[in-house]
Amino acid sequence: EARMPLAFGLMEYVNLTRDTDAIKIPEGARMTLPAGTEVLISQSLGGSFTVQSRSHGGLFRIAGRDADALGLEVPEGALVETPPGADLEASVDAALRTCYDPEIPINIVDLGLIYDTRISSVEGGSHRVDVKMTLTAQGCGMGAAIAADAEDKIRSIEGVSDALVEVVWDPPWNPRMISEAGREKMGI
Repeated sequence: EARMPLAFGLMEYVNLTRDTDAIKIPEGARMTLPAGTEVLISQSLGGSFTVQSRSHGGLFRIAGRDADALGLEVPEGALVETPPGADLEASVDAALRTCYDPEIPINIVDLGLIYDTRISSVEGGSHRVDVKMTLTAQGCGMGAAIAADAEDKIRSIEGVSDALVEVVWDPPWNPRMISEAGREKMGI
């Protein structure tokens, strides 16, 4: 029987029960971790898991939809659900609100990292979503991993066939860009 997901900051070693798609942190490279790989689950945040694998050299982000490979239940927020009657823009916003910088427990929308979202129609009646986002600091090495996580979650939305998240630096991010909800979570 699957266990409930871990809370932020808890750790547990498990062996993957099947081949599992993962995003390498901080590079953002997509790869598959083979069944049997021992991983240390270091956090569950935004419906996905951050794990460490000594045998594959580092940290990885595993999508919540793959929780069964960790022997866990799919966490709340792992599957982007379109609210009844919601338009595609609202669905994209909901997906982005499930993406986190692994070092800051506030979603990238409330952190003020999303600068622009454009939705365009593509052949076959589907849509492409282009997002421009920034990071809290130019030296942050997590940009590619956060962008890859956001792209995966946007692509999981019904009616979206492609997504591209571009990290930009203009205008530079500053703490005034944090939403009121983000400020409350941070206690500022």
